Amino acid sequence: MTTPIRLKKDAERRLNAGHLWIFSNDIDTNTNSLKNYSAGELVRIETAFGKSIAIGYINPQCLLCIRILTLDIHEKIDTDFFIKKFETAQSKRKALFSEKYYRAVFGESDRLPGVVIDQYNNIIVMQINTAGMENLKPFLMAAAQHVFKPETIVLKCDSSERSIEGLDNYFEVIGNELPNTITVKENNCDYQISLQDSQKTGWFYDHRSSRSQIAKYCENKRVLDVFSYCGAFAIPCAKNGALEVIAIDRSAAALKSLEENATVNHVSVKTLCGDALELMLKLQSKNEKFDVIVLDPPALIKRKKDIPAGEKMYQKLNEAALRLLNPNGILLSASCSMHLSAENLQNCIRRAGLNTKKELSIIEHCHQGPDHPIHPAIAETNYLKGLIVCT
Repeated sequence: MTTPIRLKKDAERRLNAGHLWIFSNDIDTNTNSLKNYSAGELVRIETAFGKSIAIGYINPQCLLCIRILTLDIHEKIDTDFFIKKFETAQSKRKALFSEKYYRAVFGESDRLPGVVIDQYNNIIVMQINTAGMENLKPFLMAAAQHVFKPETIVLKCDSSERSIEGLDNYFEVIGNELPNTITVKENNCDYQISLQDSQKTGWFYDHRSSRSQIAKYCENKRVLDVFSYCGAFAIPCAKNGALEVIAIDRSAAALKSLEENATVNHVSVKTLCGDALELMLKLQSKNEKFDVIVLDPPALIKRKKDIPAGEKMYQKLNEAALRLLNPNGILLSASCSMHLSAENLQNCIRRAGLNTKKELSIIEHCHQGPDHPIHPAIAETNYLKGLIVCT
């Protein structure tokens, strides 16, 4: 039996609009003190008038206090509950992809707040980000085994969100032994990656469509890939007939992986290791020019207070890229910062064009792939944006 928790008057409006979050200031703490609840506990949400409207889990230490699991107050949260959710998510992906390389579960967008699953053929990587889902882990694991039937499950639970939730990080392998490297197939390319040593869940599937979009501009062109990681942009650009591809990243390990992946795909990519801005300025000092540039930095704005500094850095990076671009050149500029809107990214690029005296035209928009669906009531799920501009 779930413990009831009562909301303030009209605080259910967000839920009625389809949202899955309840913040601590929405809760009637006079009726139920948050001290009476433990992190991850299942709760039954009531309106101010005592009507039960949803079941979720709570973390009383967090501002984002409750995440909704179901609006059916009679539904049992068990293995069968997660089997139904996973099957729904899987059916959507199977309709989109012929091979099992995709984000299989995308948290709130698949009505499973706090869980992300990436699939690598017969291996799945699960990231549990909240105390509520950590408590429900036995059900999650049993459901994942039933639906995905993986040979190996990797629990890569090391997100920054876990520290907010009061959780320790861990890495766990269940089932068959995890190989040192696995293969990722995307955009007619094969990539070898290490799940244990890689960032986040191993691969950034969200930019799949963007990589295909930019590759078509690269035939007989000189290409610069900035923040290249292990070559997800650089290699399809090279494979699409680029004259030369140069990749920049500050991680020597990522560039080594990129070089190995270039060999696997029978292409050549030159690498430069170091700070992206410094290396772009160095290339400018040597009068280097490129026909196509990819600028895909990590999230430069992690919190709202970082927005002014982050926008300045996005503009500075775009100015450096534009100064390296030939006339009639192509720039893909992207951002995965949730707190930077598509409009503000466009403004950063616009200002960069003015400061470098480049007349820019937007020719394409980039967006997260369909395996990262957007919850229509949760703006935070719509986080990846990009523009392809020409000079």
